[in-house]
Amino acid sequence: MKSSFHNIIDSDTPVLVDFFADWCGPCKMLAPILKQVKEEMGDSIKIVKIDVDKNQPLASTYNVRGVPTMVLFKNGKQVWRQSGVLQKNDIVQIVKANS
Repeated sequence: MKSSFHNIIDSDTPVLVDFFADWCGPCKMLAPILKQVKEEMGDSIKIVKIDVDKNQPLASTYNVRGVPTMVLFKNGKQVWRQSGVLQKNDIVQIVKANS
């Protein structure tokens, strides 16, 4: 998973990674919001969901201590991160500001 993850985030297109867990209530609230972000932004963003329980080494590498944690990557570099749920317009603004 790790090598393919690096291939995914090493992209000119911003990649928003959602570190989540199935048991997490706020993660369930964030999922439809991220779907709306993708619908609005289309191919100008990639959204990747990473289950922290199934990918603990990856979550550890990126210091994910709580879920949901969103991390935005551009050309393989982390340009923004935040834990918790944000609204669609906030996420869209952050992605556009870091594109």
